[in-house]
Amino acid sequence: MNASPTRPRLLLVEDDADLGAMLTQLLDEEGYAVTAVRDGQAGLHEGLVHDWDILVVDRGLPGIEGVDLVTRLRSRGVAAPVLLLTARGTVADRVEGLDAGAQDYVVKPFDVDEVLARLRALLRPVGAGAAELALGERRFVVAEQRVVGDGEEVMLSGREARLLETLARRPTRVFSREELLDHAFDHADTLGAVDTYVYYLRRKLGKGIIETVHGVGYRLGA
Repeated sequence: MNASPTRPRLLLVEDDADLGAMLTQLLDEEGYAVTAVRDGQAGLHEGLVHDWDILVVDRGLPGIEGVDLVTRLRSRGVAAPVLLLTARGTVADRVEGLDAGAQDYVVKPFDVDEVLARLRALLRPVGAGAAELALGERRFVVAEQRVVGDGEEVMLSGREARLLETLARRPTRVFSREELLDHAFDHADTLGAVDTYVYYLRRKLGKGIIETVHGVGYRLGA
């Protein structure tokens, strides 16, 4: 499986070879670690034996039909969000897919930008718009750029706040320095800025606030 700790792991189940190849290339370029299979039985196997961040499932699959595949995965405890692709666009078809456990539904032919936007929305963590984020026993008040708790209040600079927010919104994910540069810094900044502001945050909030994953990048500390 072509997976990486810094790239969302995506399982694509699509029987159309040309469409599958196009989506695989597009999603890979967009930063996903994609594994593609072409029938429902293979999709069930991959869905059960590996951990996924998100699944993209065609409805009209050979072997096991797409909605049935989603139902089976959900019954076996697979909780990753699912985006269904289908040529069927009736309300009844959409309701059936959503009731089976899919989170979203895109009708073919689709615009690739819409698919990418829907995937980003599905991967957005619960509370992505929250005014406060948990930092262990402390709280990060996002709009005010301050961390409170343990009887103290720490004010952050704009870049410190953006870096901490990026990590705190997905606390289990390891971000590469390139990803953090893209999410939290200006285009003129270099990778060295990421390390510098990690140092600043550790100096203000304690060394444990950000964990270094050697050879990969950073994630929120315990």
